[in-house]
Amino acid sequence: MPKKIRELKAMLLKAGFVYRPAKGSHSFWTHPLIPNEPVTIAGKDGDDAPRYL
Repeated sequence: MPKKIRELKAMLLKAGFVYRPAKGSHSFWTHPLIPNEPVTIAGKDGDDAPRYL
């Protein structure tokens, strides 16, 4: 069973990433130690996460 978007967001938050809102269903995550490599997640919290995430 694929993970949900909300599970991925919880994992990023636990790993120390900082959430920044983006347009629509996109969320923008950065980590203080690697600020030049942001992570963008598209989808609502209840959606299944694509395998490439």
